[in-house]
Amino acid sequence: MNKKLIILFIVTGICVVKLSSYSQNGIKSSFDFYGDSIEFKLDSSVLIPFREPLSEQSVQSFYKKISDANYQSVIEALLLYKETNNPDDWLYYQLIRKTAQHISPKADNYWRYTLYKWFFLVKSGYHAALTMSGDKLLFYVQSEEKIYNIPSRISDGNQFVCLNYHDYGTIDFEKEKFSEINIDIPDSKHPFSYKVTQLPDFNPANYSERDISFNYYQNNYHFKVKLNPQIQAIFANYPVVDYSYYFNIPLSKETYMSLIPLIKKNIKGMTKKNGIDYLMRFTRYAFLFEKDTEIFGKEKRLSPEETLLYEHSDCEDRAALFFCLVKEIYNLPMIVLVYPKHVTIAVQLDKPVGNPIVYNGKKYSICEPTPQTQDLRIGQRIPTLSKTPYEIVYAYNPGERK
Repeated sequence: MNKKLIILFIVTGICVVKLSSYSQNGIKSSFDFYGDSIEFKLDSSVLIPFREPLSEQSVQSFYKKISDANYQSVIEALLLYKETNNPDDWLYYQLIRKTAQHISPKADNYWRYTLYKWFFLVKSGYHAALTMSGDKLLFYVQSEEKIYNIPSRISDGNQFVCLNYHDYGTIDFEKEKFSEINIDIPDSKHPFSYKVTQLPDFNPANYSERDISFNYYQNNYHFKVKLNPQIQAIFANYPVVDYSYYFNIPLSKETYMSLIPLIKKNIKGMTKKNGIDYLMRFTRYAFLFEKDTEIFGKEKRLSPEETLLYEHSDCEDRAALFFCLVKEIYNLPMIVLVYPKHVTIAVQLDKPVGNPIVYNGKKYSICEPTPQTQDLRIGQRIPTLSKTPYEIVYAYNPGERK
């Protein structure tokens, strides 16, 4: 990514953002966005106060004022970042959040902060909406994808997913009735995607090393994996999405280079089956097990890099990491099996092992990446699940579009 992104806004008055220097053209301000230095000058007309109670009228008034303001340079700068770095929608939204926070801190005025996020998103072309009930202001974006653990609503036949529900914890929508704030913004009809296909080109200085080790048939293997805690911030509020989405979230460059080449070196000379077995046991025994509800208090699917970053992980997280390792090293066809309380992976080998899973006429061998009461080999299913029905929720075939 571009390591120096200059965003020029013109400042004519007093600004609420953190000041860094003064000039004749305004107040210069800057912040870091995952390795990119964002610098700008902000026109004072964009600094719209919001002191009145929350109502449709007060939101309409905010929108009219900011629409009449000299906001164009802000949107041009955001879109320049988007054009230059080609971020996925989720990362672009993180930039919008950071920009809104910089202009109007969340802790100072939550409604104002939310309205800036909404305005910047719609002016970037996305189809977004606002609803309110009492003092609660919810911010939605149109998405055609399946999102599982946050509220959504249907408006004019389109699904809208809530982007700020986490700020309120829980809301009883049966007791609290929300009404949409009717503001029609032309050319803001682009749907939002939660698919993440790339991560920022983080500054290597922001990484730290984590010692990871496991035993593979009386041989100890040690890794010093470079990990960036900023990954946690990016995915802090990332919702539960389809398995195909979060299984395919890539590793960042530094993490990849500290892990994948060493694994390839360790399995060099092994048969493909033994190499898969190595990856299975690495994923199974190199990390401590804990349920998401114990760690996060809710269901949270970790990306492969998050699984490396956190001390504990559950079966879904390990399945994602194992999937990532097999894909990066062997790129074999795989299927994801979901039981009522368990997730696992089956891999298509040259010769199936054990009792294979037959899917679309092809045989896949179970590779259990989560520790069990017994040391399962490739092809062995968990005995207690032998008669439990499962669903194949994702089939990965190399070369096909995800």
